[in-house]
Amino acid sequence: MSAFLDAALGFPAALFSFALIVVAGYWVLVLLGALGLHVLDTDADTGAGVGHGHGHGGHGEGTGGPLSAAGLAGPPVTVTLSLLIALAWFLSLAGRVLADRLAGDGPAGGWPGAAVLVVAVAGAWGGTRLLVRPLRRVFPDVAPPSRVDFVGRTCVIRTGRVTGDFGQAEVTADDGSTALVQVRTPEAALEAAPAAGSGAEPEAASGAGTGGLGRGATALIFDYDAASEVFLVMPFDETFGAGR
Repeated sequence: MSAFLDAALGFPAALFSFALIVVAGYWVLVLLGALGLHVLDTDADTGAGVGHGHGHGGHGEGTGGPLSAAGLAGPPVTVTLSLLIALAWFLSLAGRVLADRLAGDGPAGGWPGAAVLVVAVAGAWGGTRLLVRPLRRVFPDVAPPSRVDFVGRTCVIRTGRVTGDFGQAEVTADDGSTALVQVRTPEAALEAAPAAGSGAEPEAASGAGTGGLGRGATALIFDYDAASEVFLVMPFDETFGAGR
């Protein structure tokens, strides 16, 4: 047991031991339902706008991503990283034990340890690349949920007014869940659109600069500002049946 601990806590296996503990803890939380598989996947929130889509690069790995460049894209990032870390730890541990035996009188260090590290990393990459190929069929290439998905939807204003620097609204997703999001109304949008006849409270709708967007009013989300993390909305008349 002491030999195993020495190898696990020695160079180069120690470089991956802590990461392996984190991986094990993560999967325990996944089994308990506290975390999901896509917790590390990128949310493509940039470039939001009407007519803009988000890339289907495979679970957060858009074109040019590090995992894509390494040929490891496909499964969720957490699955790929777990395989990579586990294989690197196992190979570095086995290589350290083998190097110690070949050294004979004591633990191998210096160049043998560095060689084991290089072989372990290369072997982990090669093994993970082989394993992700069948896993791509298990995890279809579906883009993760994104804030951009709300663009083009209608929302219900939940604050007394909406201005260029204040406002919140409730929006409903495809699965029926609702989210409270930050919304803003650029003056250009308010000037271009008529006031919404959506039953806003008189005192809210009459507020200066709201364009009729008071509490209870229906608005159309027409863009997303990734820098400020707010949605841009404009008055929406339900009688036209637009939006979704």
